[in-house]
Amino acid sequence: MKKIKCECGHINHEGTVLCEACGKPIEENQHIDGNDQNKVLEMRYEGSARRSKTYKRTFVDKTWAFFSSVKVGVWLIVIALIAASLGTIYPQEEFKNSVLPSSQFYEQQYGLTGKIFYQLGFHNLYSSWWFITLIALIGISLVICSIDRFVPLRRALKNQKTKRHEVFVRRQRFFSESTEVSDHDKETLVNNLKKRRYKVTEDDGHILAEKNRFSRWGPYVNHIGLIIILIAGILRMFDFMHTEGYVWVREGETKVLPTTEQQYYLKNEKFVYETYDRNDERFQEALKNEEFDVPSNFQTNAVVYKVKGEVIPGQEPELEEVSRGEIRLNQPISFDGYSAYQSGTQLRSEYNIISFDVETNDGESLGEFNFETNEDQRFYELSNDYQVEVQDYYPQFEVSEEGPTSSSKYPRNPGIIFEVTGPGLEGERFFYLNEDVVPLSDDHSINVSLLDTELITASGLIIKKDYSLPFFMVGALIFMIGVAQGLYWHHRRIWIHPKDNTLLVAGHTNKNWFGLKREFETSIEGTNIQMIKDQQEKL
Repeated sequence: MKKIKCECGHINHEGTVLCEACGKPIEENQHIDGNDQNKVLEMRYEGSARRSKTYKRTFVDKTWAFFSSVKVGVWLIVIALIAASLGTIYPQEEFKNSVLPSSQFYEQQYGLTGKIFYQLGFHNLYSSWWFITLIALIGISLVICSIDRFVPLRRALKNQKTKRHEVFVRRQRFFSESTEVSDHDKETLVNNLKKRRYKVTEDDGHILAEKNRFSRWGPYVNHIGLIIILIAGILRMFDFMHTEGYVWVREGETKVLPTTEQQYYLKNEKFVYETYDRNDERFQEALKNEEFDVPSNFQTNAVVYKVKGEVIPGQEPELEEVSRGEIRLNQPISFDGYSAYQSGTQLRSEYNIISFDVETNDGESLGEFNFETNEDQRFYELSNDYQVEVQDYYPQFEVSEEGPTSSSKYPRNPGIIFEVTGPGLEGERFFYLNEDVVPLSDDHSINVSLLDTELITASGLIIKKDYSLPFFMVGALIFMIGVAQGLYWHHRRIWIHPKDNTLLVAGHTNKNWFGLKREFETSIEGTNIQMIKDQQEKL
């Protein structure tokens, strides 16, 4: 590795633009930061040697230079944002809430665009190899960008000397040259700068006043926060850090919870649906233009069970209660690292109990029976030795080319064929559909009528385990610290350079030049030191 020795004696790395110690421009490298075209020196990275600007010989050098480019990083982020937005056009596969396979669901539900969405692999976009690779490339870009700039910048600031080269001082953006400056004037300036919390160092009459150097590390603290967030995003793709599933649980039903390895069950004891009271004075103004009732609460009263002991195939597992509570929107119940969130509802969408009354044509009552859609009971005893047999049951009744069928196991439109038998009665068949009972023969001595129906609600729950949230929170906190660090504090330096009978003064800040100018103006009040001028305004 080539070294460059400055006239001040400091050994600089190859590619250095300004000597790290005295700031003298290295003539053969001025084109790197564009100093050969400008009067004012480029001070963004203190003229330090950056690998990306120095070495471009090998494949590793070119790869490093590529990922150290801010433009490359920005484009990677833009591409990732566009890709992520495409994944939100239609639900991801795990949230489609359909028994249909994905190859059929997206086309049937959304047509041609849904088919294209599926064929392009957007239905599993966030866990696809190319999206994970894209996120990883953003992380690589952040790491390389940070190292490429932070290491040489820190080295340059650490090695800077109080005594700077005259050319360095004269080519700063803020510069003034004063004559007839007394020691008292110089001392007044230094004392005023100290009052403004500048750290002052002196070397052979040369003075450096500096404050808020830590603000220069703000962008790199941001990068650390973003890298942690990206790592957390990648970790979410592994089951040991994050799992998420969706389940519909009907009132009175106990169901195994997805993503829990069949170790946890949840019972929906009752679903509570409430609306705002139109007679309540607090809501009358807001509800006066609403045609329909406005929901105020979606709530699942749930009990969570855990499997006790080993599960024997073919037998119902033994369960023990681990949690009980009310699940509302944004108010989940938690158990053993999992959380159950209220996400959806199918309000009074399924039949639970259908009650019938049976009597003779003479009006003699033979009794009632309750058909429970989730039970396997097919025989019902009536009075006087009469009985009812359910012969066919279609939870979601439809008529196909092959005859009556059911398109779903859920009783949203039940069709029931049952037969009534008794003394002297060979059997009369009836058909129930759409809350109406129709006899299947013209000559019948029995009448069956509908008494009542009980509808139940299905509650949609998200079952989630997420250990990545602390990483996101830590990353976000670090990111905000970096934002505050770089936004509210500014790295300011003032160099005082005595030369013969004149006093050269230069100033630099990484932002808010007006603030530096005002500080210097108030610090030289009552002295013969000339006000600094902005040399960039003349260009």
